[in-house]
Amino acid sequence: MAQNKTRATGASVAEFIAAVPDEERRADATRLAAMMERVTGEQPYMWGPSIIGFGSYTYQCGKRDETAPRIGFSPRAKEQVLYLADGYEQHGELMARLGKHRTGRSCLYIKKLADVDSGVLEELTEICVAQMDKKYPRDR
Repeated sequence: MAQNKTRATGASVAEFIAAVPDEERRADATRLAAMMERVTGEQPYMWGPSIIGFGSYTYQCGKRDETAPRIGFSPRAKEQVLYLADGYEQHGELMARLGKHRTGRSCLYIKKLADVDSGVLEELTEICVAQMDKKYPRDR
């Protein structure tokens, strides 16, 4: 049976961010990492080759358990991809105030942090972390 390809690694988050070629995207990644660390109280660590995750949770995938980051992001070539929630439609008012973005089922795409309201982004992140904590309680 196939396993989840995105697993926690021992790679350096600082080295990964430092290697982001675009200066603005690199600076945004540094700001996102600091905000997510503050909100979660968790240290960042790499998941696979390109996702910076904070905390983890275990879920059922068929007959096996899989582990994933509670929240995270990836500084992709054209935009930051944030992994915060299982659907954003329930946060309509916040999403309307966020600024320039697009969404997928559990992904929030932001070209640059200057395009969004950082206070709204942090509030959305806090809500999503609280939802994860309710759905998948932390062990501590």
